Amino acid sequence: MDIGQPSPSRVRPGGPAPLLLQTVHEQRTGLGGISVLKARGTVDATNAPRFAEALAEHVADADRAAEHPLLDLSEVYLACADAVRSLDRATGPLARAGRALPVVQPRPHVREALTAAGLPGIRLHASLTSALDALTGRGPAAQEPARAEPGGPGR
Repeated sequence: MDIGQPSPSRVRPGGPAPLLLQTVHEQRTGLGGISVLKARGTVDATNAPRFAEALAEHVADADRAAEHPLLDLSEVYLACADAVRSLDRATGPLARAGRALPVVQPRPHVREALTAAGLPGIRLHASLTSALDALTGRGPAAQEPARAEPGGPGR
């Protein structure tokens, strides 16, 4: 291998994975409706604005439908600072209202980036179950901003 070249195991054939977004609506006993935006792929400078817009729409739609919005980042890679800023832009109104968006199952490197950024509009959860428990009052505070839960992945 040439010096300065990434190892073959670190190079993704075809470049970054495209960003795919899907919303899933569910009814949960004792909680009511939840709306989960499932993201998959890479959030980078080219699609961060689209991600921020989709996330802001997701939160607004869930509010109008009286559902609890959640964001599933279990299959996402944040490729740059624009990706983190896109989350901050989309969740800023929640933070100003004293709320936070539950963010479910971020990969360890994503969890570290979000924890370091300290975004006030998000709350990290190791699993969907812990996010739902927090929303129903059975788990850690649902509105505590962007800090990793004790004992969660990467901790």
